[in-house]
Amino acid sequence: MSNVVTFREERCKGCGLCVEFCPKKIIVLGEHFNSLGFHPATVTNMERCTGCGICAWMCPDVVIEVEHKPDEQKLGERNETLA
Repeated sequence: MSNVVTFREERCKGCGLCVEFCPKKIIVLGEHFNSLGFHPATVTNMERCTGCGICAWMCPDVVIEVEHKPDEQKLGERNETLA
């Protein structure tokens, strides 16, 4: 299972709560500015993300979405086993 974390950068106020509470410390505030004038949060190493969702829970503006996607290779192996 792979995890995808998406930030709605244009709505992020750069409060840093997701950065502070990420257990893997893979979220940082970007160096660029969004249209609101804030440094939006982003994930630096998606492969290390466990998909725990703490970042999304902590975000007061609901700009973070965590998705769990099945790995394509494992899905193919599973289908072969079922056949």
